Amino acid sequence: MAKPKTFFTCNECGAESPQWFGKCPACGTYNSLEEQISIQSSVDVPSRGGVSSWQSAQGNGKSHNKPAKARASLTFDQITDRQIARWESGYGELDRVLGGGVVPGSMVLIGGDPGIGKSTLLLQVSNQLAQKYRILYVTGEESGQQVKLRASRLGVSKPLSVVNEEKVTVVVDPTLPIDPDSIGADLYVLPETDLEEILREIDSLKPNVAVIDSIQTVFFPALTSAPGSVAQVRECTAALMKVAKHEDVTMLIVGHVTKEGAIAGPKVLEHLVDTVLYFEGDRFASHRLLRTVKNRFGATHEIGIFEMVTDGLREVSNPSELFLGNRDDPAPGTAIVVACEGTRPIVVELQALVSPTSYPSPRRAGTGVDYNRLVQILAVLEKRVGIPMSKLDSYVASAGGLNVEEPAVDLGIAIAIVASFRDRIVDPGTVLIGEVGLGGQVRSVSQMELRLKEAAKLGFKRAIVPKGTKFPDLNIEILPVSKVIDAIIAAIPHQELTADDLEPDEDE
Repeated sequence: MAKPKTFFTCNECGAESPQWFGKCPACGTYNSLEEQISIQSSVDVPSRGGVSSWQSAQGNGKSHNKPAKARASLTFDQITDRQIARWESGYGELDRVLGGGVVPGSMVLIGGDPGIGKSTLLLQVSNQLAQKYRILYVTGEESGQQVKLRASRLGVSKPLSVVNEEKVTVVVDPTLPIDPDSIGADLYVLPETDLEEILREIDSLKPNVAVIDSIQTVFFPALTSAPGSVAQVRECTAALMKVAKHEDVTMLIVGHVTKEGAIAGPKVLEHLVDTVLYFEGDRFASHRLLRTVKNRFGATHEIGIFEMVTDGLREVSNPSELFLGNRDDPAPGTAIVVACEGTRPIVVELQALVSPTSYPSPRRAGTGVDYNRLVQILAVLEKRVGIPMSKLDSYVASAGGLNVEEPAVDLGIAIAIVASFRDRIVDPGTVLIGEVGLGGQVRSVSQMELRLKEAAKLGFKRAIVPKGTKFPDLNIEILPVSKVIDAIIAAIPHQELTADDLEPDEDE
């Protein structure tokens, strides 16, 4: 019998080392190497026989190293071109980031900070999908009673079936309205962390969708490492992936995040799944952003917007109203820009405050904007426009805390800073779109037609855009500019900049 091989794996980056070090040679994290013992067979879950064949082999103690059955390779002409119908999740914002709906047999990973609403979102989505499909909600962090209590608060209208080792208990809250037309659909809750038990339940119940909350709590007993370790996360995800592809079960998986905001565990976790979503939001704000960073079945960098209310998450159908200030009472130092998140245009209000500094080095701060681009724009305003930004503290923020870091908002940042410097009001019916170059020029940006259509739909009358761009025939006045100084003159109505305007006021 071969001697077991011992090696060490980093809990942070997944790097392997033949010996123990106090500091990981790959990522530099201290005290993160854990001893692992190599196993002859990893998680050898479903062949064509599905999960049940693996379970029978486990019970009989037979070796898993059976010769693989020969499979005939297929050409593209031999592969059926049957269109896979996507499922509507019941939430248009989620369907948007998934590329048009839930793909059967896909594996979706959702990450986010603690308390941001990942479990809330998946429980509400499970309730909607349970109107037509059989859903298994596996929770490793809550008991069945706790899930039922949370479901009652969220207004889940389905009877919950709590599954345990002995029996299936159907828990119905009489205070919740139950749709009589959807009694045939099911929503089952399984409080379990053992991967083998989860796979047995999937094989027995045969759900259309399985929700795993969360992957860091699931463990495979054959591995000696603790739940949440690199080896456990990798092997459990691989096993669930095989089930998803061979049994056509859609997997919705919750993933914890690190202090830096990245999904905890090995990077292979994100490589294995089909779609990676990040659930973001400010703990001081009610809105939540669902962002796509990987999607094999749709576009990346799409965004879905929800609002956290007393009875759970609610969709925001018009996000521009959420990030747009009061246009009836404009204030100095504000400008309106049109940002794009994927293929979704969002009209956002930018606010700037400029004041004389009392420090040798002026302060610069940005909320929701890229700090490096902010510093670059300040340098352009001083060099190309003549405003003494080196003597002024500068603060820029986006309304609602939305991160707008694309270059298309550069022109809006510059105009808001100049308006605050001169204490003047930018025309509230004007939107600004354009990238600011180091030479003071205004450069073109992508998706201009999409941005202008969104501005026209919200009632804006003018748009200051880069010169040389083709513009669609919309109900909005187009003002093309080539220099930042031209945009400043066009954005501040009935004001003419002179040499005196570029000097600080004496009373400041």
